[in-house]
Amino acid sequence: MKSGNLLKGLVVAMGCLLASAAGAATEQGQQRQDARDTKQDTRQDSRKEKVDCKKADNKNNAECRQDKRDTKQDGRKEARDIKY
Repeated sequence: MKSGNLLKGLVVAMGCLLASAAGAATEQGQQRQDARDTKQDTRQDSRKEKVDCKKADNKNNAECRQDKRDTKQDGRKEARDIKY
């Protein structure tokens, strides 16, 4: 009878491990999705920023491109922060 109880204990323990692993995978997947969404939003915002910069003629094209790069880099950093 002791081996039957041991087997039941092992089955319960394995179930708990599998449940916690599945929960962690779900959380990680959600973090990845949030990071992708952040990067996509950043891309759209940086494009709009560059168009607005060119229309306003405040800066030359190279300066507008650099502003776009800076905006995208900030978005990448924010996405990395989400994942960790």
